[in-house]
Amino acid sequence: MSRIAFDAKRITSNTTGLGNYSRFVVDALTTFHPEHSYFLCSPEEGNPSLYAHLRERKGVKWMFPNGRVGGSLWRNFGIVPELRTEGIDLFHGLSHELPRGIYGKGMATVVTVHDLIFIRYPHYYKPIDRLLYRIKYGCAARHADRVIAISEQTKRDVMTYFHVPADRIDVVYQGCSPAFGQATPEDEARARTEYNLPDRYLLYVGSIETRKNLKLAVEALARCQDRSIRLVAVGKRMPYCTEVEEVARHLGVAERLILLHGVPFALLPGIYRGAEAFLYPSRFEGFGIPIVEALASGVPVIAATGSCLEEAGGPSSLYTDPDDPDMMASMLDSVLSDSSLRHRMITDGYSYIKRFSPRAIADALMQVYDRVLREKGSSLR
Repeated sequence: MSRIAFDAKRITSNTTGLGNYSRFVVDALTTFHPEHSYFLCSPEEGNPSLYAHLRERKGVKWMFPNGRVGGSLWRNFGIVPELRTEGIDLFHGLSHELPRGIYGKGMATVVTVHDLIFIRYPHYYKPIDRLLYRIKYGCAARHADRVIAISEQTKRDVMTYFHVPADRIDVVYQGCSPAFGQATPEDEARARTEYNLPDRYLLYVGSIETRKNLKLAVEALARCQDRSIRLVAVGKRMPYCTEVEEVARHLGVAERLILLHGVPFALLPGIYRGAEAFLYPSRFEGFGIPIVEALASGVPVIAATGSCLEEAGGPSSLYTDPDDPDMMASMLDSVLSDSSLRHRMITDGYSYIKRFSPRAIADALMQVYDRVLREKGSSLR
């Protein structure tokens, strides 16, 4: 039995991507590899409802600041003596970072890098944020015993921008909550009632920001042969929303665009289940979890080329040029009118996402951990 610790800041405080990934990882590991002890280290208790299910797991121990030093100081330096006291074998930074004081302390270290979008698209970030990310993420990637990249695209970026050798990077994909494959007709009906959803709609899920390129989906909607279907976009409202709404008005589809913000997670599976197709025109992602959620929900996917979305959607999803609304509209017409194509996309999608199951992810992570510990002269016990 090994003692494995995690940076749990996102687990306790983040309701979206990094938090969902972190909770998924710990949930999968404690379910399929309960023989180990897991220590979750967070500088604050955050929102206990986010991780209530993990509090019930046997073999999980929580570590919060118990002295004068808290916050980032504890997360970077104060936690290290406590990890050594607990006899931690391996520490996994789940969101790009490792404690600055952990290097040279004898513990095995692993860090997950999700994406380096702040380098590829610097204009989306404040200069101070870009500087801090480059320092923190680069330091962790270069010093960790192994780096986990969530896609082949991210692996290439880590090699290019942080100069980490390929043989120190493992690709372990992300998974999504089993809830998306378990939604019932009642879940769908509840979501429809809660948000007065139309009978037929296309779906987008993700923050509504420039990089996500929702405007392309609106332009495709206006060109689609089906003039009754609507587009539901679920995500955090950003300034880019105004541009999207203006485009919808200009193209005469404003009444067919529905923007939903602050949707609780419990209602998302039902919203996915009711969609006729899922559109994800993002220009660049580290992976693309909403695509996996859609495939798990039995919804055909049309995504964009240019990053790693083919890795998330597989060979039977469709991929459009992110600057070609006619191309996306043509694909959309095919999905909505060709029942055999639709059936194949759904069936193949179910098969493809088996590689993203909690069991598959947990086993892949354990292989990484065992390799690190063996290289350190130990192993998973």
